[in-house]
Amino acid sequence: QVQLVESGGGLVQPGGSLRLSCAASGSIFSINAMGWYRQAPGKERELVATITSSGSTNYADSVQGRFTVSRDNAKNTVYLQMNSLKPEDTAVYFCNSFIMADGSRSYRTYWGQGTQVTVSS
Repeated sequence: QVQLVESGGGLVQPGGSLRLSCAASGSIFSINAMGWYRQAPGKERELVATITSSGSTNYADSVQGRFTVSRDNAKNTVYLQMNSLKPEDTAVYFCNSFIMADGSRSYRTYWGQGTQVTVSS
């Protein structure tokens, strides 16, 4: 069984920073892309940032230049460094990963449980 566990959310003032972490654990054979999505109240879930196993990154226009996604392949962990936070960044942030479990012949998408990020003064 594969699990993704996020940490690092919380309340921060506008202009502040937070760092989210997401660790994948369980019977993992291989991890391809990892990334972050977010969902604000009343809105659909949207992509924030992704990173491939080789380190190529992709960002939503709204976070480009403020957020940085990175990963530690040895720890099966993906990070999201969020700087210059704005109230509109308030959302539940979900970790996402494309994983091949032990004994499987294909990759599938796994989701974390989500962590709340609130940007408010």
